[in-house]
Amino acid sequence: MRNRMVTGALCATVLIGVAPVAAASAASGPMGFDPIAGSAYDEASTTWSEPYVAPEGFTQALVADETVLDIYAGEDDLTDMNVTNETGPEAGRYLYRTHEVGANGSVSVVDLQTGEAKVLEQQEYYNRLDGLTWTPWGTLLFAEETAGGHVYEAFLDPKDPTVVTHVEERTQLGILRHEGIGADADGSVYVIDELNGGSIYRFVPTVRGELGAGQLYALKLTELTDAEQLWNQATFSQKVGAFEWVALDQAQVAIDADVASNAVVATEFGRPEDVQLIGQKLYVANTSEDRVIEIDLAKQTVSGFVEKGVNVPAEDQGAEVTGFNNPDNLAKGPDGRLWIVEDNDFSDVWVTDLDKDSDGRADTVELFASLKDQTAETSGVYFGKDPNTVYLNIQHPGKELADGTWAISKD
Repeated sequence: MRNRMVTGALCATVLIGVAPVAAASAASGPMGFDPIAGSAYDEASTTWSEPYVAPEGFTQALVADETVLDIYAGEDDLTDMNVTNETGPEAGRYLYRTHEVGANGSVSVVDLQTGEAKVLEQQEYYNRLDGLTWTPWGTLLFAEETAGGHVYEAFLDPKDPTVVTHVEERTQLGILRHEGIGADADGSVYVIDELNGGSIYRFVPTVRGELGAGQLYALKLTELTDAEQLWNQATFSQKVGAFEWVALDQAQVAIDADVASNAVVATEFGRPEDVQLIGQKLYVANTSEDRVIEIDLAKQTVSGFVEKGVNVPAEDQGAEVTGFNNPDNLAKGPDGRLWIVEDNDFSDVWVTDLDKDSDGRADTVELFASLKDQTAETSGVYFGKDPNTVYLNIQHPGKELADGTWAISKD
């Protein structure tokens, strides 16, 4: 997520394609749509009734904002990531959200049937809560996006998933600037370090579902020299190819996992911010690279799945060009496509096609929606049980009391 001033004048909307971006998408199937013409430059507003420019045939509905639940009165709630209870009783009914405030952080929950919202968990020492995921063993993992950030595991009442019974700190997953978290069915947990020079990590527990003990590994490309592993804005696109998972010093991991990864010269990327598992592929949004990489866990290879100027346009507001800028959060769509939201003015929502020609890149990248509020960003994207609805969080908008969650559904 960001902390920066908004600059740049508004401009007209023009979408310039970079092959192989398709001009249109089949509008059939779950969330099938015809791409919108461009970013919301000429629809800028802080008084919107619907936050997004969205395709025809879709409806926008408020799930919960600060008019429903105002956790930090007089301050932005900074609604961040979102996920539902994906397993167990009444699976999919409850939407959990982290709040990225600097102190007294919280996790909230919204009942998607009744609309009731409340604070699920809050502590004075929670700092910039961000990453959030539901685990296959029925707990919530949430984490802090800050230097010295921790991962926490919340255990819920089996009879009432809106009640936390206890929380465990999971230092073995690394003390890092955490954002995205992904939990695999085999028990592995994937985390990242959100900085220029951050690495990508895999935690393998000794016992599946028990995160108190195990081994943290860092990704290291095998065809690069040690110098080439380091973060370099000029050469990031060369960071592709075969990789290995390198075991880290677990004692150091629990103090500073970045130091542990530096000791083995793990590969560094430009602000890895979110992860998304789709089958045997792990996708990572590298924000300052304007690139989403695909990590094939079976073949152990890395490729540039989406990259500005390659298979998606580069944004240039001054030249009136809509394009890809600061990819931030990721989601798996109901048909297996990857959804990407930007940390950017007029935050755009992009959808990729699958890599049908097996070249490691998305065959198409299409624009689904664009946020009208220039001061805001879309900070969470998620699909629950309804394949025709995507949930989007909005953070720090210009509109009053509008930090919260919206649903965009296919009619």
